[in-house]
Amino acid sequence: MGDPAGTGPGEIAPDGSAVEFYALLPTMGEPPIVHSAVPAGASILELGCGTGRILRPLATLGHPVFGVDESPAMLAHLPDLPTAGAQIETLQLDRTFDAVLLASTMINADPLQRRAFLTSCHRHVRPGGIVVIQQAPPSEPAAPTVREVDGIRRVIRSARREGPRVDLVVEYHVGDRMWTHTFGRYDISAEELTADLGSAGLQLDRWLTDDRSWFTARPI
Repeated sequence: MGDPAGTGPGEIAPDGSAVEFYALLPTMGEPPIVHSAVPAGASILELGCGTGRILRPLATLGHPVFGVDESPAMLAHLPDLPTAGAQIETLQLDRTFDAVLLASTMINADPLQRRAFLTSCHRHVRPGGIVVIQQAPPSEPAAPTVREVDGIRRVIRSARREGPRVDLVVEYHVGDRMWTHTFGRYDISAEELTADLGSAGLQLDRWLTDDRSWFTARPI
């Protein structure tokens, strides 16, 4: 299907995400999951923080936070929190954190990018620290569906599978506004996950949710 793309009101980030839409998107249980997985007061680096949908609540919960995103328009929504504009793959902050967060199923990128993401996680977590990761649930079907939460209607318009890759076209409706996001998502087998973590110097720690969409990893 090609590179990710997006349409709709406002600026579109390089990965096809609509900045204005993400600024409207509420949390969906992520902050408590992350908060319970890390020590109290742990410093947290979020890779791909967007408009701060997860990062800001974590700061409210008492964590010193730092956000990274490649979209200046996304980071403009976080003027009061420390951030850096950069690609995750090439990020070099020259400091480490108690915890590194890779949420929003970014690990389901193509295998080469996935390993680069995980390597950046390892590069920025302190020895003995923890990495918290969200993946698309292994059992989640990739098929046209409609879901509405808090006035936000999500429509998977098309889902085309080729091997482990699923090409998706998703529409988001809020009132009379509509955005589209076209992107590819890759399934990750248990064996592949173990191997990719290992190649980045990480190992699986524990599952945080029954559907295995959230888990922690630690430096080897």
